[in-house]
Amino acid sequence: MNPVRVKVCGLVCEEDALAAIAAGADALGFNTWPGSKRYLDLEAAAPWIARLPPFVTRVAVTVNEPLARLRELARLPFLDLLQLHGDETPAVCQELQRSGTRFVKAVGVRDAESLLDASAYSTPHLLLDAYAPGEFGGTGRQMEWPLAASFVRENPELHVTLSGGLTPANVAEAVRAVRPFAVDVASGVEEVPGRKNAQKMRDFIAAVRFAI
Repeated sequence: MNPVRVKVCGLVCEEDALAAIAAGADALGFNTWPGSKRYLDLEAAAPWIARLPPFVTRVAVTVNEPLARLRELARLPFLDLLQLHGDETPAVCQELQRSGTRFVKAVGVRDAESLLDASAYSTPHLLLDAYAPGEFGGTGRQMEWPLAASFVRENPELHVTLSGGLTPANVAEAVRAVRPFAVDVASGVEEVPGRKNAQKMRDFIAAVRFAI
C-alpha cells in the first residue's frame, strides 16, 4: 500500500515551514484568504517560500478567488498547486482544468449528499473537510469518517485528502478508518493559529507513517 501523504496547512513563517519539512511533511499550505487566522501575503512571503528545499509541494489555499486571480497564482514560480477551499463552481474548475492548472478542490462534507456532485469539479484531487457555515477550513471540526471511508471505497480512481479535526492523537485511527491518499492538518499541530509546534508535527507525521 502506498504511504499516506501529509500536508501541513496554514503556515505563516519560514521557521515553521522548515520545521514541517524536517518532520517529514510532503506538502505545505499557505492560506491566501484575508479572512483566515492563518492568512499569508504571498507576495511578501515569496522570497522565503522560493528558497524552501525542493521536493515538497507548495500549495496556495484560496477561497472564492476570481478565475483571473487563480490563473495568476498558478503562474507564480514558487508555487506548485492550488487548493480551492471555497464555494468555487464546477464551471470555474472546468476552466482551470482546460488551461492545465493543477488544483485540489475542497468539499465541506455535511452529509452523504454533499459528495454526490464531486465528479463535477473536473479534478481527481479532492479534499474532504468538515462543513462549517461561513468558514473555510482550519476550524478543528471533525467530519464523519464513515462518510469519507465510503466515498474513498466507491471512488478508487480519486486522490482523496482527509481534513478536519485531525491531531497526533487521532490521525492514525483516521487513516486506518478512511484509507485516504493524504491527510491535511492545521489547528491540530498548532500553539496558536498559524504558529506550529515542531513536536506536534513530528508526532502527527510519525502517527501517519505507522498507521498502516
